Amino acid sequence: MSLPDILKGLSLPAVASPLFIISNPDLVIAQCKAGIVGSFPSLNARPAHVLEEWLDRITTELADYNARNPDKPAAPFAVNQIVHRSNDRLEHDLDLCAKYKVPIIITSLGAREDLNQKVHAWGGITLHDVINDRFARKAIEKGADGLIAVAAGAGGHAGTQSPFALIQEIREWFDGPLLLSGSIANGNAVLAAQAAGADLAYIGSAFIATEEANADQAYKQMIVDSTAEDIVYSNLFTGVHGNYLKKSIENAGLDPAALPESDPSKMNFGSGGESKSKAWRDIWGAGQGVGAVKTVGNVDALVTRLITEYQQARQRLALQETNRQPVTEPA
Repeated sequence: MSLPDILKGLSLPAVASPLFIISNPDLVIAQCKAGIVGSFPSLNARPAHVLEEWLDRITTELADYNARNPDKPAAPFAVNQIVHRSNDRLEHDLDLCAKYKVPIIITSLGAREDLNQKVHAWGGITLHDVINDRFARKAIEKGADGLIAVAAGAGGHAGTQSPFALIQEIREWFDGPLLLSGSIANGNAVLAAQAAGADLAYIGSAFIATEEANADQAYKQMIVDSTAEDIVYSNLFTGVHGNYLKKSIENAGLDPAALPESDPSKMNFGSGGESKSKAWRDIWGAGQGVGAVKTVGNVDALVTRLITEYQQARQRLALQETNRQPVTEPA
């Protein structure tokens, strides 16, 4: 099964992941103009009526850009929907996505057949976040078009399985669109994701440290200053395990090495997921790939770097193949 047309022709085989609080129209539009799929969680638009303003601006600006650049149009955009039962905005937000015919819907924390059918009715496709093979099978059974394998090391809510193991198990039975998330912050990792069996890379943390991102400057700088050792995996802040910057946990007066376990039943995404723990606002999410982020710059510069590294990685492997000594059969 080949990729749907909407995911073809990107400047880099990549989708920018929806970053809670951080992804906004400025970031999404810049990502799409740079040639990769931009995305945002619908819950970032608050209060609820702001979502229509965002959708109108994104669709209008991208349409205008495409009219001026017919030979190099922008990539499509995606909206992330939290399907968890506590999200009391889901139906409202889906109706607006239908009105604007959002091309890609990314679903998280729950798979619903009726939601997938609704998206298909307006001509969109759905990609579903999964952390293991069991959830992947359920998502496809309920009509999702593609999967996002969220492996160990991914920012925010992440799984624990090796990307190689997770992709390997899914590819044994699924030949549809497959994205890989987990520590992907340079072009080498994008190519590695494809080599492992994914169609596209799913990149998040690197975009936090961009000028367009709605993140505190201290957050952006902490991304630049951090390495994989500065990432802490915990379920304390939302009820779902995720990866966070150690320094932000320390700044909140907590001991990163002695965080208690949270009750998953307290997970709440109602009207934006307000939380006493102030996750995402004060406790900052990030993946283990932050070591590749060296500066705060704009989206275009970041995507250009990724493309250059990706092309260099392909050339390096091609050269290695050319120089490889042929294997001869023993006499």
